[in-house]
Amino acid sequence: MLKKHRTKEDFSILTYKKPEKGLLLSLQKKAGRGSGGRITVRHKGGGAKRRYRIIDFGQGKINKKGKVIALEYDPYRTAFIALIEYDDGDKRYIIAPQVLKVGDEVICSDKAELKPGNRMKLKNIPVGTPVYNIEIEPGRGGKLARGAGVMASVLAHEGKYAQIEMSSTEVRKVLQECFASIGSVSRPEYKYISWGKAGKTRHKGIRPTVRGSAMNPPDHPHGGGEGRSPIGLKQPKTPWGKPAMGVKTRKRRWTDKYIIQRRKKK
Repeated sequence: MLKKHRTKEDFSILTYKKPEKGLLLSLQKKAGRGSGGRITVRHKGGGAKRRYRIIDFGQGKINKKGKVIALEYDPYRTAFIALIEYDDGDKRYIIAPQVLKVGDEVICSDKAELKPGNRMKLKNIPVGTPVYNIEIEPGRGGKLARGAGVMASVLAHEGKYAQIEMSSTEVRKVLQECFASIGSVSRPEYKYISWGKAGKTRHKGIRPTVRGSAMNPPDHPHGGGEGRSPIGLKQPKTPWGKPAMGVKTRKRRWTDKYIIQRRKKK
């Protein structure tokens, strides 16, 4: 089969082995439906069978050295993952940073060596250091900067907060007691991938997308109009008939108060 438009990835850095059996879960498919049974995310459904890898986003093994015994592919995320074996024989998956290799040692401690994969508190990380998998609340595990090729930077230390610049250029305050991992997330070439054909995205659980302007007015805010018109109505409306053009759609979250500077518009 000719796949001339499909990007060929280099997986030579990965360890070809079966995933760790004790760190796998079988998740029930939701097909984009929420707890009420209604579709909350469109264009989801189908896809190849896959098993979830349990990732240690937090710091369950403080002050214990671990050795990287494998780099693996994870079907549930864009980044690669690393299998770590600790001195006590326990094995855990972490998000793999760039340049991490099989045989390297990593550690999670209040203060550690500035080496990709090591994890420590923000108060001990120098200004300008790239970080990922950053906590928002101490002890709750990393929440920020976990996608392929993503990294944030420590801008400043001010009182009990550290200022972090995200990859989106947003600057926010994070408590100094929060942990973060050193480095940037692996697989930075992910954003350049072209899947080549519709069937490949169907295997990933993505269903076909229909343009809103091709629909009728009751089905989409852009629906209606004659021929191939951009928008059927004078201005887009919500499904409940309220104006949608220029209206802020971001929901207010409790973490918004920590944002110092919003991301710059492209």
